[in-house]
Amino acid sequence: MALLEIENLSVEFPTQNGVMHAVEGVSMTLDEGEVLGIVGESGSGKSVTMMALMGLVPFPGKVTADKLRFAGHDLLSLSQGQRNKLVGKDVAMIFQDPTTSLNPCFSIGFQIGESLRQHLGMDAKAARKRSIELLEQVGIPAAESRLSAYPHQLSGGMNQRVMIAMAIACNPRLLIADEPTTALDVTIQAQILDLLRSLQKERGMALVLITHNMGVVSEMAQKVAVMYAGQIMEESGAQKLFNQPQHPYTEALLAALPERSIGKDRLATIPGMVPGLYDRPQGCLFAPRCSYATEHCLAERPVLRKIEELKTQQRGLVRCHYALDDPQRSELMAASKPALSEAFQ
Repeated sequence: MALLEIENLSVEFPTQNGVMHAVEGVSMTLDEGEVLGIVGESGSGKSVTMMALMGLVPFPGKVTADKLRFAGHDLLSLSQGQRNKLVGKDVAMIFQDPTTSLNPCFSIGFQIGESLRQHLGMDAKAARKRSIELLEQVGIPAAESRLSAYPHQLSGGMNQRVMIAMAIACNPRLLIADEPTTALDVTIQAQILDLLRSLQKERGMALVLITHNMGVVSEMAQKVAVMYAGQIMEESGAQKLFNQPQHPYTEALLAALPERSIGKDRLATIPGMVPGLYDRPQGCLFAPRCSYATEHCLAERPVLRKIEELKTQQRGLVRCHYALDDPQRSELMAASKPALSEAFQ
């Protein structure tokens, strides 16, 4: 049985001008010890998907799903108290910005110890000892002296390590890392990624890595889900996705990697922006930015289908009328008139 099962998850936010679909029909599974990378531009719904799993979508957001299960628990039927016992212990999350996630009014020792006291029932002495061990494990020097420090007294990299220590404090079975290296310089980014990789292997945790950095995903993930405008556009094994992307959006993201632009005059970019509340297309959500789009793409929204239907016979999913490796792609595109996408006009 899979550790995490999500089926047809949607998150909506009502506004004065209509309903904003932040996440729409997302399904995914994750096994014990597996590493999943969720990639896409800002505004694609990556973080909101995992916040819905954690029960952290703020009011008036509405979360619906056909299935939302973790380790056999139906998260949709749990009371808030039962969910609070599960979240933070068996499921933990490292948030994007440690400077805003850590409470500036409490010491580092208090904030790590609070989790240990709440979920594991440790007394103050045991929590202090365990907090020192955790800080040492995430590579913070003079760990004991850091317990009395406040977040503003530590660097961004140190605060991120504190966040990781808090997340792994109760030995979670699933760790969600939401852009864990965004605010850090390159050398510190590498250290944090190495730390996450070693902790995941050492503890056998399942890991969800949320990022817009395809390079990070290629180094760490076993499988990848590509999100755009709240939908999964493609999902497959990491090696397959990087070598043979099926969706034009995935292809465009990979083309924008700096290492793939060596020898070219300029770095490749994707024209246009992720659609919001007012410019959500009727058909494929990526069609206004897609150089392959036809009138069929603009009129009809594609479904997420298995890649086994294509010549590759490899496991995976793609949401595109004309998947890049489809042997009938040329014939299908010829049957519909090309549509000049808005971003290319």
